[in-house]
Amino acid sequence: MMGDFNYRRLLLRFTVLMTICFYSCVKSRSYDVPPDNCVSGLVANTTYTEVKNLYKGNTFQIQDDLIIEGYVISSDSDGNFFSVLYFQDKAIAPTEGFQIEIDVRDSHLFYPVGTKIKIKLKGLYLGKSKDIFKLGATFTSFGNVSVGRLPAAIVAEHIFKFCDAQAPIEPTKITINDIKEELTNTLVTITDVEIKEEEVGLSFAEVGEETERILIDCDDNEIALLNSGYSDFQSELLPEGRGNLTGVLLRENNNYMISVRSTADINFSKERCAELVDEFTSDNIFISELADPDNNASARFVELYNSSMEDLSLKGWKLKRYTNANTVVSSEIDLSTLTIEADDFVVISPNAEEFEIVYGFAPDLGVGTNSPADSNGDDNLQLVDPFGAIIDVFGVVGEDGTATNHEFEDGRALRKSEILKGSAVYVIEEWLIANDSGEAGTIKQPKIAPDDFSPRNRN
Repeated sequence: MMGDFNYRRLLLRFTVLMTICFYSCVKSRSYDVPPDNCVSGLVANTTYTEVKNLYKGNTFQIQDDLIIEGYVISSDSDGNFFSVLYFQDKAIAPTEGFQIEIDVRDSHLFYPVGTKIKIKLKGLYLGKSKDIFKLGATFTSFGNVSVGRLPAAIVAEHIFKFCDAQAPIEPTKITINDIKEELTNTLVTITDVEIKEEEVGLSFAEVGEETERILIDCDDNEIALLNSGYSDFQSELLPEGRGNLTGVLLRENNNYMISVRSTADINFSKERCAELVDEFTSDNIFISELADPDNNASARFVELYNSSMEDLSLKGWKLKRYTNANTVVSSEIDLSTLTIEADDFVVISPNAEEFEIVYGFAPDLGVGTNSPADSNGDDNLQLVDPFGAIIDVFGVVGEDGTATNHEFEDGRALRKSEILKGSAVYVIEEWLIANDSGEAGTIKQPKIAPDDFSPRNRN
């Protein structure tokens, strides 16, 4: 009996010891995280710009009682962000973003995306690395003072969240061409992009390495997709197809990158650019209306029409202007960013703001003064395809339009509704032309905007 008792006592000790060892080896998910310190009365008293203006070239500790606020846009839930919190000044249409280095893992449990936060800046360090401002603690390396992670034990002394205040974040929708410095550290959705062809089939990142993959649009513009080699989706294959990608816009000097919170931020459901009709020619696209209103030169416009039953990309297409009697191109518009839908129009204005005020809707493309969309009625225009072929014309190159059958000064030139093809030679019979002189078979009838014009309508 005594031997059996000793055996059971030893077995109990062994079990307790193994249990202690087991729980001591389990990976903790708390990491000394800050308490749930929500506030309601803390008031911001400065802006991101004002804080950044405090920086004079060296990392320094903020001594003033300054408070900023913002909305959390990053998440470390899938491991693509680590020990950094990105936040922006507004939930919708932000004007600036910021970042703070914190030594807190699983920060998404305490600062979920959309959380409104206040940050007490007194005691924090402000620095700049690769032209990007950072808040945090400090560390010294080879005599250089830099911003580092704020220890978990004091995070709660500086970062506060509003009680029950969480807002849906609406990413700013942009193309690669729309990227600008002001959007750094904000949440954006980049539209119509795909993984560069050479990288399709690769994983998001190399094991244990921060990895750049390349996003590209149909006009060959590029931006880096930055992925962590420790993320949960590191080994997943990059998606095929084309579509939208949402992430935090990052920057190092003049180089831009974007990082997603998870693969749910990627929606590539469209076919790839290479599978689309790319550069092509078609006489179904032509000039359908030219406007030079007698009462408002800023309300001028050029209208193009697609008479076909399919959407057509204008990649590589140009609209050229020959001023007065010039035989050399005076100005041109690159139409590559536009797609003209089936049985639809593209309207181009030299003053987009004024156009919208006058006609009640925004033009498809805003360009500058002295462009082909800004003709005063005696110039000549050519619509040219990607291969240099003239698809449509208005006027006669080398002939000043004044007092001719291609003058529309203070009036308009309207393509007759039965015309469904462009013409490389000017044919007056295809047009209805009104101007201030009425010479050469045109109508003397100056036109007043908006009533005498019909952008996006063939009449």
